[in-house]
Amino acid sequence: MGIGQIVELVLLAGILIISVLAFRRVCRLRQGGVDVALRSSLNDAGRGWHQGIGRYRGGCFTWFRISSLRSGPDRVLDREQLQIVQRRGPTAPESYAVPHGAVVLRCRTGGDELELAMRQDALTGFLSWLESAPPSTNSPWAF
Repeated sequence: MGIGQIVELVLLAGILIISVLAFRRVCRLRQGGVDVALRSSLNDAGRGWHQGIGRYRGGCFTWFRISSLRSGPDRVLDREQLQIVQRRGPTAPESYAVPHGAVVLRCRTGGDELELAMRQDALTGFLSWLESAPPSTNSPWAF
């Protein structure tokens, strides 16, 4: 057995281990989550969308990017600071990057603006979560 074959076996084992870990991550994220695309760089070209999984954790909506190596959420949206500014359908260039049949929400959280794209069934749950804020807080208007 030559050095080249040993290197090939080590690389193959490494790829296999990384694939198994990536598969486990996606499976764990999908438990109790919804498919949500997020875009923080707002532009008219339809670029900048990232696929991810959204999860509800009390007063926060956590978003995990699928292709990220982070163990925690990539974005955390606080229900008390989240406002929906606009609701629209995806444009033609965006339709490839967002879930099929998605609705795009332009949101403001603090001083930051971002867009979320999710299917209608996930949107219903998201709006219910937003409107279920305790009475002592200002609930944002949902279009």
